[in-house]
Amino acid sequence: MTGKSLIKQTVAQKESEKKFRLSVLVPRPFSGPLDYVCSQPLAPGTIVQVPLGRKEIMGCVWDADWRDVLPPDFRPARSQKFFDLARLKPILHVIEGAPIVPESLRRFIDWLSAYTLNAPGQVLAITLRVPLSGGMRPGLGWLLTKEPFPATLRLTPSRRAVIEAASSVEPQSTVELSEKSGASSAVIRGLAAQGILKETALKPEISFKKPDPFFHETLLSEDQKRSAQSLCERVKEQKFSVTLLEGVTGSGKTEVYFEALAKALEQQKQILVLLPEIALTAQWMERFSARFGVEPAIWHSDLGVKTRREVWLGAALGDVRVVVGARSALFLPFDNLGLVIVDEEHESTFKQEEGVLYNGRDMAIMRARLVSAPVILVSATPSLETLANVEQGRYQHEILQTRHGGAQFPEISLIDMKKDGPDRGLFLSPLLCESIDHSLNKGEQAMLFLNRRGYAPLTICRACGYRLQCPHCTAWLVEHRARGRMSCHYCEYTQPIPHECPECQAETSLVPVGPGVERIEEEARARFPEAKILSMASDTLSSPAATAEAVRKISEGEVNLIIGTQVVAKGWHFPNLTLVGVVDADLGLGGGDLRAGERTMQLLHQVSGRAGRGEKPGRVMLQSYVGDHPVMQALIDNDIERFMQQEAAQRKPGFWPPYGRLAALIISSAQERLADQISRELALNAPQGEGIQVLGPTPAPIAVLRGQHRRRILLRTRRNIALQPLIRLWLERVKTSRDVKVTVDIDPVSFL
Repeated sequence: MTGKSLIKQTVAQKESEKKFRLSVLVPRPFSGPLDYVCSQPLAPGTIVQVPLGRKEIMGCVWDADWRDVLPPDFRPARSQKFFDLARLKPILHVIEGAPIVPESLRRFIDWLSAYTLNAPGQVLAITLRVPLSGGMRPGLGWLLTKEPFPATLRLTPSRRAVIEAASSVEPQSTVELSEKSGASSAVIRGLAAQGILKETALKPEISFKKPDPFFHETLLSEDQKRSAQSLCERVKEQKFSVTLLEGVTGSGKTEVYFEALAKALEQQKQILVLLPEIALTAQWMERFSARFGVEPAIWHSDLGVKTRREVWLGAALGDVRVVVGARSALFLPFDNLGLVIVDEEHESTFKQEEGVLYNGRDMAIMRARLVSAPVILVSATPSLETLANVEQGRYQHEILQTRHGGAQFPEISLIDMKKDGPDRGLFLSPLLCESIDHSLNKGEQAMLFLNRRGYAPLTICRACGYRLQCPHCTAWLVEHRARGRMSCHYCEYTQPIPHECPECQAETSLVPVGPGVERIEEEARARFPEAKILSMASDTLSSPAATAEAVRKISEGEVNLIIGTQVVAKGWHFPNLTLVGVVDADLGLGGGDLRAGERTMQLLHQVSGRAGRGEKPGRVMLQSYVGDHPVMQALIDNDIERFMQQEAAQRKPGFWPPYGRLAALIISSAQERLADQISRELALNAPQGEGIQVLGPTPAPIAVLRGQHRRRILLRTRRNIALQPLIRLWLERVKTSRDVKVTVDIDPVSFL
């Protein structure tokens, strides 16, 4: 061998032995990515299999330096240690069939991690939920080998037929080969065992029809046209903006933002629509199909693995043009996201209350900002946070003042339950019952609304006063008579309805206290025996299919009296529904919740908007014991703007959100002593300074949840003070044990 040949061989050998150091983010609560080596460079976003301890887990090749563009207060903590490549473990392999996680989504994960003070790997786990659950594993099929067949192979007619059928250049599944050849799967596997067929991955079958923006253009009013044109201009600009689309219930907000959606489709962009309740998708899907000719892709937790895989891949490959879903749809790997719409933006259900705590509305805005896409926030009763951003010029504002088609907003009246209440043991006032009779006799539909599931919220013993309580939570057990169970609505503990008091063993002494929606249905069936009644609650609507069937029955007149919880309050369009009766309008006003009044007003305004959406006028009757409350007065006068101005005036002096920043620390432990100890230490080490206030610690309203004792501390600051660095330093000062968990909730919505 010549010297030149030897040099070439040595260089080639060194090149083949070259190692590349890569950062890989794994779905574990580490402060940042881990370092691995690979024999080839892999692009950031590549999904890989890596060793971790004694296990093999999935991870994502991460950017090495993009965190430098984050604001200093939001930078995730990342280790800067450097190791000898020889000490690093190798990446095992790239996950077959998995697309690249796009840069915008990787930035979103890092940003959300820094904002919510969660480990970036915990946020990544939401994105990788489909691959982690096996959703990325492609189906397996067969290809004919190119090697010459062995001389010993006996070619029976069945085998010959399989070989002819397998001559395609694309792999085929066992079922396909069997159908084409007429041979059994045993024959196919027999040929594979002899090396005639080789197993290979099938190409993913993704079949999403593309919505047609010109399929059926809607006839809009002048008011709608003006707002639609403004939204379309935002879409055409292809840059980040936020617009609030506000309009009274029934004003046709959906049809207006459909025009912006159509404009994004014309530009070959992908669109994400977030809804607060999956139940709302039934009618929404019908309206979408009527406008664009096909159904969009749906994304929520109840989908099967196959469907989730198709939508996940379709979003990444650009095959899915429109996704409508729950807040977790924010973590889909969109290839070309060009518009984000948040419908019912005021809804508290957009807040994720388990695991990584985030507000879906706020994170939707950041997701859009990172891809320079416009955002449309839609509501008849916008949140005070959104209205404050409009007032400060951060958001644009479009308003629809009138109902579509000339329909009038319903007349709202108050029933004073102190004067006109029902007889003892009943919950529907005579005035409300007379109005229901009148509506049903005219062939119209009526609705009774009570935002409380089950038969009764409390069960008490008449003999000794014992109250049935959850053994794992400081919460009463709710009777669900239809199922014969007592349930805790916080931890899902259930038990059979007892026949005697667990405390004093007195028989037939347990009595229900207060109404749930089941009890109202029982009373309504006795009071209106001829009515065709349908109950709509999360207990009875167990799936989107069940919801769609309920909507069909109402729309086609098979039902004339609807009884339901908040699932009936928003989004539905039933033209023959003319009367809404709110059984307990005061529910939700009690307690120390910062947003109790705002939420109650929004909910009751939304449910009021179900009445009179067609040609017939509507009526709303509120049963209340506190008719002079500002919420009741705002609803009766239909002056929501005045109410929100009053709310703002109350919050500004104390810099309560949205005029200040708020974070909650929830300390939980199975040992009450430890929960109290760490709470006290945190209080003693709390941050101090002008514009900073710490409230607590106090027992949480649900002081024991799933067996964990809970304490809460609130950190409130002025708007110009960043919470995250304060909290990081605060937590570093206090050493906690493994038996205590401290959860940080930035911008809390629930105070339970």
